[in-house]
Amino acid sequence: MSDKLYVKEKYDAIVVGAGHAGCEAALACARLGLRTIVFTVSADAIAMMACNPNIGGSSKGHLVRELDALGGEMGKAIDETFLQSKMLNASKGPAVHSLRAQADKQAYSGRMRKALEQQENLVIRQAEVAEILVDESGLANKYVRGVRTLSGAEYLAPAVILCTGVYLKARCIYGETSYPTGPNGLMAADHLTGSLIDLGIEVRRFKTGTPARISGNSIDFSKMTEQFGDERIVPFSFSTDPESVQKPQVSCWLTYTNEETHEIIRKNIDRSPLYSGEIEGTGPRYCPSIEDKVVKFPDKDRHQIFVEPEGLYTNEMYLSGLSSSMPEDVQYAMIHTIPGLENAEIVRNGYAIEYDCIDATQLKASLEFQDIRGLFAAGQINGSSGYEEAAAQGLVAGINASRLLKGADPIVMDRSESYIGVLIDDLVTKETLEPYRMMTSRAEYRLLLRQDNADIRLRKYGCEAGLVDEATMDALNEKIRLIEDEIKRVESVNVGPSPKVAEILERHGSTPIEGGISLTELIRRPELSYEALAGADEERPDLPADVREQVNIRIKYEGYINRQLRQVEKFKKLEDHRIPEDINYGEVYGLRIEAAQKLEKLRPRSIGQASRISGVSPADISVLLIHLKQKG
Repeated sequence: MSDKLYVKEKYDAIVVGAGHAGCEAALACARLGLRTIVFTVSADAIAMMACNPNIGGSSKGHLVRELDALGGEMGKAIDETFLQSKMLNASKGPAVHSLRAQADKQAYSGRMRKALEQQENLVIRQAEVAEILVDESGLANKYVRGVRTLSGAEYLAPAVILCTGVYLKARCIYGETSYPTGPNGLMAADHLTGSLIDLGIEVRRFKTGTPARISGNSIDFSKMTEQFGDERIVPFSFSTDPESVQKPQVSCWLTYTNEETHEIIRKNIDRSPLYSGEIEGTGPRYCPSIEDKVVKFPDKDRHQIFVEPEGLYTNEMYLSGLSSSMPEDVQYAMIHTIPGLENAEIVRNGYAIEYDCIDATQLKASLEFQDIRGLFAAGQINGSSGYEEAAAQGLVAGINASRLLKGADPIVMDRSESYIGVLIDDLVTKETLEPYRMMTSRAEYRLLLRQDNADIRLRKYGCEAGLVDEATMDALNEKIRLIEDEIKRVESVNVGPSPKVAEILERHGSTPIEGGISLTELIRRPELSYEALAGADEERPDLPADVREQVNIRIKYEGYINRQLRQVEKFKKLEDHRIPEDINYGEVYGLRIEAAQKLEKLRPRSIGQASRISGVSPADISVLLIHLKQKG
């Protein structure tokens, strides 16, 4: 082929896909000095919110806060474009508090596109990547060298990050209708899967779904319960001025399915592609379709449906809880049985979407492929689900691609440090047989991994990576100093049964005191807090809200926090016990065949990671420890 017939360009890093993972990966690479190009099937769909119109939620809010602490963009973008904000689980303990914001979809996408367009070192290119180019100097020594697009153009780089989302051989299905397309009618990426398979990468088929969108003009909101945002809004980003996000909010609405809805679904269940065999991919367990809920929970006489706005400049409303791939006529019929939706007009049908993804156990904890140096993967291609999970992986992949090219060790956060560490460890260690969703219950040390202290936990890694500047670290260190000083001061303050103290205790339903007692002891009472006792503390300094929050949590939960810290110490001993990269598990005497095969495939970094692999028993770990000690 003549040089005149194709394009050839060179970059430091290539990002394939500009969804939530791709945006964070591309921004991280460019901000760390790599000349970066990001490919997208449509430049108009950068950071598109193809499904739900919100960021955050239970455990997902933790991921966004952690992402922000590391120097990511998602938290800043949603702070500028949200319609409504709520702190979920506020009545429970701080470990499960999770921020969730309704997003203006178009505004959010536009905000992220602007960030990419204005970023130095970053080029956006609309094209379909069809092939990964690899140099092979031996079967166990492959190096990525770039990509080739469908047109034949070659883009060369020593680092490539795959962030393909749900586009690989994507197929949308509802009822008997099926056609090859990505979400929202965008072009599917039909060619890259073959290249991955040719490289020996194991591919699997997953499925997700989305509900119908309806016209807000056709809704009778008087039959629904209005859902308001929080009176005092908390921003996602630690760098956002809290006062800047105090603004009027848009309401959501709550309604319910009923027995008539369920009967329509049951009568037409044979027409559902989920049950007819039309859908082959495995769907998410924790985000079932409405037909799945009706079949699997027959005792439930109703299911919640949240009607959520998609933006300020559109009447489209999202029916959260009504994901479906039923035929079009069935979707109309069941929607019209729901109070307030009797005359609803469908703007977009609900549908299921099947797509190719990889077995993420082929990746290192850095998100680099074990067998192809310089090739990384992040987001739904790794078998995860959700915008937040994708963005977190994208940032980590971008950071580690940069560090690989600079000859630095990857940054890998473990399970005791972050939800991101839990997410990635689960993906690369456990065989994910269905779309993975982050949940607070997956984090063993969740009292330590609260969303409120993500900056204290993770800013250091953002600084080490080069995404957090010294001024930000100085401000954080000052915050930590204020917290520690105030905790010490409060411990030394004693109060007696004065009228002022008695009034405070009575107001909060707390038992009166007869003699002197420390403020620390009072704060630990369930009904009291650092803020509630302000009137009894005459020497209290004027401290920022985030410092006061940390003081209260640290004092109130000190016993539980210390217990988890002791658990983490034991965990760290196993996690810090590294396994040599060149170990031959076939030579480990006494190791069961299944364990040797699993360990050889997954190549764990540490004894701790090895112990979490399915099929590796405690006895296998003991054998491995003896082997490592003998090799010494």
